Amino acid sequence: MRDLMASLCRLIMLQLRRDERGAIGVLVAILLGAGVLTGIGALVIDVGQIYQERSELQNGADAAALGVAKSCALGSCTPTVAAQLADDNASSLTGGNAAVDLVCGSDGLGSCPASTGAITSCPPAPSGASNFVEVETSTLTSSGGTLLPPVFARTLLGNSSFKGTNVRACAQAEWGPPSAATTAALTISACEWDQATQQGAVFAPAPPYPPDPTPAASFDQVLTPTPGTGGCATEPAGDDGPGIFGWTADPTGTCSLSVSGPSIPGSAGGMSPACQAALQTAQQDRTPILVPIYASFNGAYTLHGFADFVVTGYNLPGFPAATDWLDPANSSCLGAVSCLNGYFVQGLIPSTGSFSGPYLGASEIDLTG
Repeated sequence: MRDLMASLCRLIMLQLRRDERGAIGVLVAILLGAGVLTGIGALVIDVGQIYQERSELQNGADAAALGVAKSCALGSCTPTVAAQLADDNASSLTGGNAAVDLVCGSDGLGSCPASTGAITSCPPAPSGASNFVEVETSTLTSSGGTLLPPVFARTLLGNSSFKGTNVRACAQAEWGPPSAATTAALTISACEWDQATQQGAVFAPAPPYPPDPTPAASFDQVLTPTPGTGGCATEPAGDDGPGIFGWTADPTGTCSLSVSGPSIPGSAGGMSPACQAALQTAQQDRTPILVPIYASFNGAYTLHGFADFVVTGYNLPGFPAATDWLDPANSSCLGAVSCLNGYFVQGLIPSTGSFSGPYLGASEIDLTG
């Protein structure tokens, strides 16, 4: 072999001295004749397939982890959603199939194995995480096989027993209540949230309707902007009572406020024009709005947490009233009394990367590994 390579080098150098323009052609011809370029091309195809499979399995694991985390955040962990999400990210390479080997984590999902540190292993569970899920995926072909079959490697290696490669991936997601969020410029008392949800034990079905069932009229609450008095047994003394809402500052004029606590600035002028339009759209479309929940008011609102609220009707100064679409009986407030009607649901919000505070129905989800 050494003599053959020496002869090839001498031939190439001789060709270069005679005519540089033909040297590349000679080199390619020699390499093709020796099978070198064919082998390299075959290797690229096989390795490329493995990288493609690894990418698809990782996408499937990511989607599956987020999907299971979403179900947990909305109240009921459903590990079975992982299989469909993993398949959805597979391609014709495996006939649209991927295996889900493990779904584990908190909230009754079962303990996870220790991280091996390998690229296909999830990292250790996030420090202090109380809500997380891991999903492991691997190769699964349409025939039920667990190996990605090679295109050329078996022939090149001269090993007919080589059947392929089992490719693997892992993803980890965490969920929880946000410590900061961008909300509507509207806030509702913690005593009202406690009373309406039985302290988080009961939430109304979230829109859209269908597929979810329309909530019972009993979920519909009538809130007024009258200062709260008396508090409630479920919150500390001095907090505002149930049935109360208020307007926050609207610095951007868009009915949007970035809230990070511990206090929420109040509005000196009541409802902004932008909030009129936002409430009208939310009521007509039956879409939840994210609001901060406050504990007490003393020039500014004290932040308690975040919740999703569905507006069903209202009667507000300088703004055409909207009849309550869930419980028309609650439209009796549409006389001289100002009111905002609606109910609380569970929902997801864009991630801010930090989980803290009480869970009030609004959650965020992050991929953490």
